[in-house]
Amino acid sequence: MTRGLLGLVASGCGGVESWFRTDLAEPARQRGWRLAITLTPTVVPWFAEANELEKLQALTDLEIRWNPRLPSQPKPYPTPDAFIFAPASANSVAKLALGIGDNQALTALNEAIGVENCKVVVMPQASEDKRRHPMWQSHVTTLTNAGVVVTDEAPGRLLDLLDT
Repeated sequence: MTRGLLGLVASGCGGVESWFRTDLAEPARQRGWRLAITLTPTVVPWFAEANELEKLQALTDLEIRWNPRLPSQPKPYPTPDAFIFAPASANSVAKLALGIGDNQALTALNEAIGVENCKVVVMPQASEDKRRHPMWQSHVTTLTNAGVVVTDEAPGRLLDLLDT
């Protein structure tokens, strides 16, 4: 069963290179999603060092993105039907809540938040110290009020949230 185009986004958070493919990308493919994978620039070397980029690329017919396109280039694919941003660093959560799209991943997510019927799920990976920052709850509330599902569910449970 084909479910549509799923945007998978990852930022630089400890351990992501060990679970992103096996706990999120592969299960999404098994459920029938076509994958559009976008990475923040910080995490690309992590996946490269772990020899994960080729393995991720094998799961999708679309180019894995982290660099923006040039103005003369067409969009490489349409806006996905849904997005999962996991893990989302505290820095990325703050930027997303403020509408800052200073890399390809955040640009795609910021656009998706404004698309009607495009479900966006964000799984922050932030320490308790970062969550105690006075703006943390404000950022989470801003995203939630915009219709984003912000959750601490384990990666393996995130796909279930697209069905609710």
